Amino acid sequence: MTASSAPGGSRRSQSDIAGFRASPQLTQALQQIVVDLIELHLQGKQAHWNVVGHNFRDLHLQLDEVVDEAREAADTIAERMRALAACPDGRSDTVTATTTLPRFPEGEQSVGAVVDLITARLRATVDTVRTHHDQVDSEDPSTADLLHAIIDSLEKYAWMVSAENRTV
Repeated sequence: MTASSAPGGSRRSQSDIAGFRASPQLTQALQQIVVDLIELHLQGKQAHWNVVGHNFRDLHLQLDEVVDEAREAADTIAERMRALAACPDGRSDTVTATTTLPRFPEGEQSVGAVVDLITARLRATVDTVRTHHDQVDSEDPSTADLLHAIIDSLEKYAWMVSAENRTV
């Protein structure tokens, strides 16, 4: 195949291939998602360490699953940002200053309280992802696919954790 018979008429030169780069708006949206996922991870660990009461052990172990999921999701989005030439900021002062999640209370918390607190934070994090989804999708459908997986997983955990307080 000659250069003139290649699709599009000619080969691209090496210097013409820059790769996709995140816009400032996409970077800002992904940064907010990373921050809320980091905060969910931290609050989940706080709950894990301080939950007390009936069924403590089951919730204690389930919280580690939530923590792992939030940590892995934050890492996935932060690494996606790097792939798009954006720099994620996961420093503790940035997380504290910019998270949209409510504060987690200090000290011991009952199983019932932790179920409600963590369910609310899972839903708040999903809301952050959903809030930014359409904008992300319009600029980068590949990244939106990552967001779909995060939404699915966090909504599943919200359902599973919240079931602890439900009665039939």
